[in-house]
Amino acid sequence: MTFRQARYDEPLLWDIRRTSPEGNPPAVAIPGIPERFRRQRLIAWPELSELELIRHFTRLSQMNFGINTSSYPLGSCTMKYNPAVSEQLARRRGAAEVHPYQPEETVQGSLEVIWRLERGLQRVTGLPEVSLQAAAGAHGEYSALLMIRAYFRDRGELDRRTEVLLPDTAHGTNPASAAMAGFTAREIPSKEGCVDVAALRAAVSDRTAAFMLTNPNTTGLFESEIDEIAKAIHGAGGLLYYDGANLNAILAVTNPGRMGFDVAHLNLHKTFATPHGGGGPGAGVLAAGERLAPYLPVPRVVKVGRKFRLDYDRPKSIGKIKTAYGNFGLDLRAYAYLLYHGEEGLKHISRRAVLNSNYLARALSQTLPRPFRSLVKHEFLLSGAPLKARGARTLDLAKRLLDEGIHAPTIYFPALVDEALMIEMPETESRHDLDRFVEAFQRAATDTTQNLHAAPRHTSVRRVDEVLAARELRLSWRDLREPPTAPTSPPRPPGSPALPEGPVGSPAPSSGSPR
Repeated sequence: MTFRQARYDEPLLWDIRRTSPEGNPPAVAIPGIPERFRRQRLIAWPELSELELIRHFTRLSQMNFGINTSSYPLGSCTMKYNPAVSEQLARRRGAAEVHPYQPEETVQGSLEVIWRLERGLQRVTGLPEVSLQAAAGAHGEYSALLMIRAYFRDRGELDRRTEVLLPDTAHGTNPASAAMAGFTAREIPSKEGCVDVAALRAAVSDRTAAFMLTNPNTTGLFESEIDEIAKAIHGAGGLLYYDGANLNAILAVTNPGRMGFDVAHLNLHKTFATPHGGGGPGAGVLAAGERLAPYLPVPRVVKVGRKFRLDYDRPKSIGKIKTAYGNFGLDLRAYAYLLYHGEEGLKHISRRAVLNSNYLARALSQTLPRPFRSLVKHEFLLSGAPLKARGARTLDLAKRLLDEGIHAPTIYFPALVDEALMIEMPETESRHDLDRFVEAFQRAATDTTQNLHAAPRHTSVRRVDEVLAARELRLSWRDLREPPTAPTSPPRPPGSPALPEGPVGSPAPSSGSPR
């Protein structure tokens, strides 16, 4: 059975009902407003009935895609359904209307939630100190690298420790964060989808500040030689950083502390019951081992007797990294999530996510080839190389899946797999959902090349030219009424890769997994 989204050519409110024939009425002078700030004419809002307005916004919502409508197999992003009870708690007045700068004595309950959540996440990560300050994953990465920088500065080694190593499977934010923190990023090649330990050993030196690693990595494989990796980095005096984007695969089964990591960031907006996507909200929790704990950002929530307070007296801290203390709405959701799952529930989450992934990987390998070994964790890779052989691309398949009412997976990442598709079906998807996805995927992958190029055909918006959209920004509804100008392609620097080939109007491929 195919589920397709409703398609409407929904007009703007101004087109549904024009303004009154009299036109814009003159502005009314309001005492106390300086002349230069007064509108010369009133805004002419369209005249609509309540029913017209409700139908307009309902139709817009039906044109949108969300986890409420169908599966969201976006690899490395864990786009799962999150329980409504967490959302209800976060919207209660006592939580939603609390101000971040209220006096400490008026927010004792909020501070206690933060304090208790930090201790719960200590158990999850296996690391002794946790801060909820960072705003999102990339912010957590950058802050962790600032902590590593401060650590080597205090040891008098900063002039020498200039390199951050990372695998070729790393998220794109990893090298960016390293560069922003003042380090030089150096890539380590993979071998069968995991870190080439021999290449890592050859690259490690007294210049190594840290190695950034996601485990399981973005190929969906667990780095089984993590003990050897940790020994190589620590043996050279470097530190090991854990990218927590894929934590959903190992909850309560293992943790970064057991693997030897010194610092980690977590994404509460991926793993612990917060709506993810659409630009926010986010929370990039930081967890640190004994060596880096003194450098965590301030303030820290501490308990003195039966009271809680914010402690700024941390001389080695990298300082304040966010105006307010973290994102309390997300913290409350995550705390509730931990409480009603408990350790066994978290373990079930990861086991179910891994089971779903392997079930899908086995079924879809009959349609497209899979690189690397058979057993995966919470996500897996397919190669769309056979599509390219018949004149289509992974991009076309991703667009074709939209016609099945299923969000497209991550494509063209990681780059070590030709025509890569990264697929993740989290624990919240049922066997029925998985089977429906397999059927839809097979229909899409075996469709004609012509149909693949034309997809999507049943969505509210057909295939867009994302290259043109990026180069010719049109940011208001008035801009939409103006004809677009032809795009001009800037010259490519020598040695840079060409854009992937594809049909006219095809968007640029995804180069990685968003934070």
